[in-house]
Amino acid sequence: MEKGRGMVRQAIDPRFMKKAITKARQGIREGQTPFGACIVKDDKVISCAHNAVWKDCDITAHAEVCAIRQACLKLKTIDLSGCVIYSTCEPCPMCFSAIHWARISTIVYGARIKDAQRAGFNELAISNTQMKKSGKSPVKVVSGFCKQDCQKLFDLWLTRSQEKVY
Repeated sequence: MEKGRGMVRQAIDPRFMKKAITKARQGIREGQTPFGACIVKDDKVISCAHNAVWKDCDITAHAEVCAIRQACLKLKTIDLSGCVIYSTCEPCPMCFSAIHWARISTIVYGARIKDAQRAGFNELAISNTQMKKSGKSPVKVVSGFCKQDCQKLFDLWLTRSQEKVY
């Protein structure tokens, strides 16, 4: 673990991105979109979720938001300081804001917003780095982690005849 800003930060671990990828694959099998997220604290998984936009008929039910909701309920707090979120794709502006408000310490993501756009998603082309800088957010951003495995989720999803973008 590394220290920074008065708190203990966890080392980035591919095991947790693999859990997010597995969740995204589960979501694809269930007719959802190719996004997964896993929240970790002290090297323990707190929550893991896939996108549930179509299942819940809720445009805000992105994987990151679902994982944050689960983590808050499990920990009985809205303050997720010291947590790391592993996301298969760069969080959209809504998800980045939720991560910031939850005080999650680090975002680790694989695929980029432009990968989601190429798959047909209606993404705003505002990177996490831009949002961090503009909003002066303390969240640490680690990009391109397990990138190829995360990008393959879009390929898998596009091979299905039932894919629906939003």
